[in-house]
Amino acid sequence: MIDKLEFLLALAREKHFGRAAEACGVTQPTLSAGVKQLEEQMGVLLVKRGSRFQGFTPEGERVLDWARRIVGDSRAMREDIKALRHGLTGRLRIAAIPTALPMVAALTTPYRERHPHVQFTVLSRTSIEILDLLENLEIDAGITYIENEPIGRVNIVPLYQEHYRLLTSADAPLGDRESVTWAELAQVPLCLLTPDMQNRRIIDRLLKSAGAEARPTLESNSMILLYSHVRTGRWASVMPEKIAQTLGLTETIRAIPILEPDAFQTIGLVVPRREPMTPATAALVTEAKRLAPSLA
Repeated sequence: MIDKLEFLLALAREKHFGRAAEACGVTQPTLSAGVKQLEEQMGVLLVKRGSRFQGFTPEGERVLDWARRIVGDSRAMREDIKALRHGLTGRLRIAAIPTALPMVAALTTPYRERHPHVQFTVLSRTSIEILDLLENLEIDAGITYIENEPIGRVNIVPLYQEHYRLLTSADAPLGDRESVTWAELAQVPLCLLTPDMQNRRIIDRLLKSAGAEARPTLESNSMILLYSHVRTGRWASVMPEKIAQTLGLTETIRAIPILEPDAFQTIGLVVPRREPMTPATAALVTEAKRLAPSLA
């Protein structure tokens, strides 16, 4: 039964029979037969039939919810028993929003000191993608905004508040100011994240509330590209204060507080709402709780 539920999860993730079969390490006929057997056991159609994958039936969506829970618990059980015998091992998969990526090392480094046999995969993803990856059991944890948009069925550990700064050179417009307002940012040519990023949606909303509008001269989904432009001293951007400090940007350019309002968003660790947690995830939550006071 578990292997057939794994087939269903792969199909939901890949939305293609061939790719789902490849992800599961089986042939496409084997995967299709497994799904068919599951349908026979349930007595309902789970997948909309056609020449290609067309989605799940309403019954299939409900079974998919149960499959995520059952497969997740099954994996957690195996990891728990393995940890009892060998300690924490394996790979911990984390996805973080771009603005939080520089802070990940503050979590993974002390974690690895306590559990040296655990390996990490860290991905850069949007807040929406992080929730999808968590739901489909493709990651173990995410670092994302926890208050601005719905985040679903997860457990949360608040880590720090994201305050915003105008990063610009001292000789640029507004560069000699001790603070600026969100309305004044409309005077500055900005480079910002693309609109699919929640950080950009937050900035757009703050500008709109101040009667201004974002007119970026450069957009990118890469924070590295934004950093490289800001470092030249010829571009300005709105970035979280902690990122500017962590990357050393404030050594070469000014980081000016943005007021009216002094806005902030809370960044936190999110993990699947499952009890008991896998040992590796539980250890990550413990580390996050230990780290949070130092980031406040």
